[in-house]
Amino acid sequence: MSANARSLKYLLGWLIAGTRGGPTRVKIIRSLKETPQNANQLATSLKMDYKTMRHHLEVLEKNRIITSIGDRYGATYFLSQMMEDNYVLFEEISSKIGKK
Repeated sequence: MSANARSLKYLLGWLIAGTRGGPTRVKIIRSLKETPQNANQLATSLKMDYKTMRHHLEVLEKNRIITSIGDRYGATYFLSQMMEDNYVLFEEISSKIGKK
């Protein structure tokens, strides 16, 4: 495992398994894997509050799990290249969440 993948594994572990918002972030990441969307589309499709959605998107973007194109409110989010390259790692970590 490369140093990059190892640090991503710790980061994902913390963002997903180590925080209360983990299960929500898993849904967001899986949804963005299927199709890039803006915050409003995500909030609607995942039946979440828009402000809550913005918070999670900011956390994920700050940690380079997702990236965006466009201005703030119309921004379209999608998985970062690092996340795409290591999606198997994400699945591995997210599959363990419910099994604690």
